Amino acid sequence: MTVTIFVPRDAAALAVGADKVARAIATQIEIRGLDARIVRNGSRGMFWLEPLVEVSTERGRVAYGQVKASDVEDLFDAGFLSGSDHPLCLGLTEEIPFLRQQTRLTFARCGITDPLSLDDYRHFEGLKGLEKVVKMAPLDIVREVTDSGLRGRGGAGFPTGIKWKTVLDAAGPQKYIVCNADEGDSATFADRMIMEGDPFVLIEGMAISGIATGATKGYVYIRSEYPHAIAVMRQAVELARKAGILGATVLGSAHAFDMEIRSGAGAYVCGEETSLLNSLEGKRGIVRAKPPLPALQGFLGQPTVVNNVMSLASVPVIMDRGAAFYRDFGMGRSRGTIPIQIAGNVKHGGLYETAFGLSLGEIVDRIGGGTATGRPVKAVQVGGPLGAYFPRALFDTPFDYEAFAARDGLIGHAGITVFDDTVDMLKQARFAMEFCAVESCGKCTPCRIGSTRGVETADRIMAGIEPEKNKALLADLCNTMKFGSLCALGGFTPYPVMSAMNHFPEDFAPVPMVEAAE
Repeated sequence: MTVTIFVPRDAAALAVGADKVARAIATQIEIRGLDARIVRNGSRGMFWLEPLVEVSTERGRVAYGQVKASDVEDLFDAGFLSGSDHPLCLGLTEEIPFLRQQTRLTFARCGITDPLSLDDYRHFEGLKGLEKVVKMAPLDIVREVTDSGLRGRGGAGFPTGIKWKTVLDAAGPQKYIVCNADEGDSATFADRMIMEGDPFVLIEGMAISGIATGATKGYVYIRSEYPHAIAVMRQAVELARKAGILGATVLGSAHAFDMEIRSGAGAYVCGEETSLLNSLEGKRGIVRAKPPLPALQGFLGQPTVVNNVMSLASVPVIMDRGAAFYRDFGMGRSRGTIPIQIAGNVKHGGLYETAFGLSLGEIVDRIGGGTATGRPVKAVQVGGPLGAYFPRALFDTPFDYEAFAARDGLIGHAGITVFDDTVDMLKQARFAMEFCAVESCGKCTPCRIGSTRGVETADRIMAGIEPEKNKALLADLCNTMKFGSLCALGGFTPYPVMSAMNHFPEDFAPVPMVEAAE
């Protein structure tokens, strides 16, 4: 019987030599005349173990990691095709604690299937949601998504069903579905993992959204820094079109929906939905004033759903298993599961999908394993470069939109960056202002000028120049940016700055001047 060996082609695995490992395995199969094949799957999301090589055995899939090309010959000598023991052997993949303790709904197939095999996708419950949707009325589809409690996973947390209902009710000769895959936040990689590891779930989600709202055309706007995701998505769209999943008759129904993949313009601000729409139209990526909302006047002035990858990729399981099933996970108004991305100075960095409600401390200490350096955790930034810094005193905060907002934080795209006790929080506050100054589209004064003045003010605090006066000025700048900026770039930059000032005041204290020796 042919043995299947899985070697990830996810960008994170490629970065640490997965292609070399795959070539070395292919060489050993040929030299030894073995009956085996290689499948390039997506990542399981345990990045500290990449490249993670798996072998399909009668007991299940057995994992080996981190595998280097130089390890491959020794693995074959040890009989790893039968899942035998080896220093790199991690046992059954599904029994690895980091993976076993997750609740994988959106990422149920990621790392398991061949990303470009529709047979694999169907075998692992794919297309079941779409098969039900083509027989439903649009309003019933929207109601199911609304009842599930799904909220935008791109950062704002806006109820997905309400956005869809607005587009469904809007009048227009053409409606559009636009997927925001411009994943630019630090410590975020969930969108990329889905697009590279399970692209058909995103395609299915977009088709469902189109049928639900009356949109017949979709676009996936992928950041240009994701060449592998762009390539995989383009191949997947072609395969889906040939299989009748996309086109004039979706799955043989009367519904039409087709889609295209577009490469982004390389600007962080294009992750903001109106800037993205301008860029998609071939214009400069600058923020539009709202109203009108994109749901009413979006792409080319027509009613448009703009959803994040995770939002759309969550829809197929909702339509397959029902709103009540999905809503049963989570807490408060945060329903379903959330793919938490753990990065920075952390022992076990990777993707962990779980229901809302885990405390920040559980995520950092138990799941992440604390810092990679072994030093104490000083701060954790949640929500990308515009997210607040939380000290250990706030580690009891549950992972929930409202709980984080109550403590002046935000979940955003659910990226977590861990810092040990060597970090200088004044420098981090300065970085937030500098980041905003560099990435601002320049349209509104609070963001464009406020961030530049913020960098200058942080520099004066660092230099010990009137520290109290300049700390007050920095806080005032943050207030102006928060309430005066057109979009979240300027509006959320105060979160990291003010949280650094409030929770780590010792790093903003003046440094005594030491006179230079004569």
